[in-house]
Formats: sequence, structure tokens, C-alpha cells
Amino acid sequence: MTEVTPLSVVVLAAGAGKRMRSPLPKVLQPLAGRPLLSHVLQCADALRPDAIHVVYGHGGEAVRARFADVASLRWVEQAERLGTGHAVAQAIPEIADHHRVLVLCGDVPLLQPDTLEALLSGSAQGVGVLTVELPDATGYGRIVRDAAGRVTAIVEERDADEATRALREINTGVIAAPAARLRGWLSRLRNDNAQGEYYLTDIIAMAVAEGMPVVGIRAGDADEVAGINTRQQLADAETALRRRAARMLMAQGAILADPARIDVRGEVTVGQDVFLDANVTLEGRVELGDGVRVGPNVVLRDVTLGAGTEVHPFSLLEGVSCGTHCQLGPYARVRPGSQLADRVKIGNFVEVKNSRLADGAKANHLSYVGDAEVGRDVNIGAGTITCNYDGANKHRTVIGDGAFIGSGVELVAPVEIGAGATIGAGSTIAKDAPAGQLTLARTRQTTLRHWQRPTKKRPDPGP
Repeated sequence: MTEVTPLSVVVLAAGAGKRMRSPLPKVLQPLAGRPLLSHVLQCADALRPDAIHVVYGHGGEAVRARFADVASLRWVEQAERLGTGHAVAQAIPEIADHHRVLVLCGDVPLLQPDTLEALLSGSAQGVGVLTVELPDATGYGRIVRDAAGRVTAIVEERDADEATRALREINTGVIAAPAARLRGWLSRLRNDNAQGEYYLTDIIAMAVAEGMPVVGIRAGDADEVAGINTRQQLADAETALRRRAARMLMAQGAILADPARIDVRGEVTVGQDVFLDANVTLEGRVELGDGVRVGPNVVLRDVTLGAGTEVHPFSLLEGVSCGTHCQLGPYARVRPGSQLADRVKIGNFVEVKNSRLADGAKANHLSYVGDAEVGRDVNIGAGTITCNYDGANKHRTVIGDGAFIGSGVELVAPVEIGAGATIGAGSTIAKDAPAGQLTLARTRQTTLRHWQRPTKKRPDPGP
């Protein structure tokens, strides 16, 4: 039985990101609704490492605070930022000699676990370097190979001669190496180069000199290994991530009106024949059942929609669990804590918050349903609101099965409307209404026959 070598991941996250023109640390810049570093940590965690060490520096307290809920992370401060080799050297004392070390960059967010697994398996007996070929390699360290294709060095562009600069295969910054050997190489790094820094890439020449194999594994997708240093590069990564997410949704069976105009900012699962129109945004955890249709300009955030449900344009759903064959929108807002059963209708300009609506209940337009229990086949008329807040506390409204709430009704909670009750339009209901009865609460209509509307006093035109 082959013994598995323990893996320690070191994530370099100390950069200031000056070209971002932002006080926010670079690794906290948002990509698809999450910090850059979050994407890297998710990828690293998929490898099931024994430990993840995050080397932080610029804006360190903000970075640590953002990931305070991830107890498994080991934080290592790089007080002086003297290069990538210096950064890894801060973490290496915490890593046992028998571990394998994988170095990742906190600003390379689109890496996939499969690519890293290929790097680790392909270089198990030596040092692994993840590379990529670019049409224009300007600005990157070049991969130098010998006649047999073995990597012999990584040369930073500022230190490269003309022939080396002509090479198009570049270093992505991702390196795998045995911890014991890496420890020794890091202790011998020198900063006699154009930038006066300790380059991690200099360990490659040391490994070659000691006869250790150095394997260069090429990434197939340049987007996957792209580093983020500018706003433009961040936007390019957003586009690449959008393309990737669209391909995944279509592979699951979704129909996208325009794959270039969908934003996925979380974990999404879809059933068969799900249709997503243009400019749909999916955030958090979203589950869409078979035949769900989502109209244009809709935001779904932490939402479950049952089979056959349709969300019409310009609707916002957040923290919602929805049954089958519901109709929502257009211009509907359904807020956290809302649970909709089957065949529920939430129409245009209706807001629902922290409420449960049973099978067949409907609020077709211009209503607010908050902190309510709504029974089966209840009809809520236009302009109806549940007055759930008294200025200090929230109170619940209970509406029994089959009740009919007329238009322009105010239900002052806490209040209960009995099953089959009818509430007349324009009523303000502050006491429980009995089941099966018509309840009205209106003032008597009066006409004042000799009343005259006030008129504006005209200014004196003067002499």
C-alpha cells in the first residue's frame, strides 16, 4: 500500500495591490461576489490538505477579519515584503519536513483543483512548476527548458536577456516541492537581482544543480492561471468566470438565452429544461427544479424553486423556499424567511417577508405580506398590507384557508382572520375576524354639500 505524502498549502496573500487604486487589500477585491482569496482557498481546500498557511501583510488585519470564521487557516505574517521567496520562508518553519508544499498566489483566483492535482501527481518525485504559454509574455518570468524539455530555470523578465525574453512559456507562480529540500533552498536565496528581492523561482536552479527533477506542467487555459493586478484584469476574470459558469449550467441541462449575460456568484444546481433569460444573477446557494423559467433582470439569492415555477422580469428573491408551479413577479420582492407552497402567485409590485403561504394562495398586485401565515387558496387583494411592526416589535398575522381579503385592507397585527372569512375592501382590521363571515371596518361616507375647496390667494399686482 502506497503511503500518501501529507500536503501543506502556502497561499501568498501579502501584496498591496497598488495598481488597483483602492484602500482594500488586493486579495479582498471582489470577484463574483467573493474576495479573490476566497476563490483560492476554496480551490486549495478541495485538495484536502493537512494545512493551509496564509501569508499576509498589507491590510493584514482586514484580511484576517474577513476570514475569521475559517478556523482551519494558519496565518503567517510577512512584516517586510521582500519577495515571494521571503514570503514562503515565513511559513516554512511551521511545516514538517516530510510534507509536500504547494505554493499558491492569493491573486490567482480561477485555478481548478484538477489542474493542481495534475501538477502534484506529475511532479511527485521532484519539483513541479505550473506554466502556461501566452501569445505575449511581457511582464512575466520565463520558463527555460533544456533540449530534453526539462525545466532548468525561471528567469524574471527584468533579469532576462533578449533570447530569454523571446520565450512565451511563463511561470504562473504555482510551485510544488518537498518541504525538507525547500527549507534548505529558501535559506540560500539571495537578493542580488534587479528588484532586490528574494525570488522563490530561484529554487529551480538550485534543484537542477542538485539533480532533482523539475517538471513543468502546462495549464491548458490561460484564464485559469491569470493573476489579478489591475481593475481591467479583475473585469477580465469576471468575464472568464461568467463563461465557465455558463458552460457548467448548460452541461447540467439549463437553457441560457445569452450565456454572456448571466452572473453566477455561488453554488447553483439546475434540473432539466431550466430556462434563464438575459441578465439573471444567481447568488449564494440556488436550486432550480425541472422546467423552472426565470425572466430577464432577475436576482435569485439563496433560493430554492420547485419544478415548473416561473419568475417574471425584474424580481428579487432572497432566502426563499418555493414549491412547484408558482408564479412570481414581475417586479416582485420576496425576502428572507419566506416559504411558498405549490401554485402560489406573487404578482407585480408585491413584497413578501418572513411569511408562509400555503398551496394556491395569491397576492396578485401592490401588496405587502410580512410576518404572516397565509392559508390555502387565500386571495389577498390589491393594496393590502399586514401592519406587522409597532415601532418596537414585529407581530404576526394569521389568515385561514380560503379567506378573501379585499383591496386596500390594513391588517393590524397581531390579528387572525378565520377560514373562509371575507374582509371588505378598504377596511382596517385590528381585531380577529370570525370564520365564514363578512367583516367590514369603514367610516360612514358623508358628502358636505356646501363645502368649497380652498383657493390660492393671488398676489396683489400693485399700482
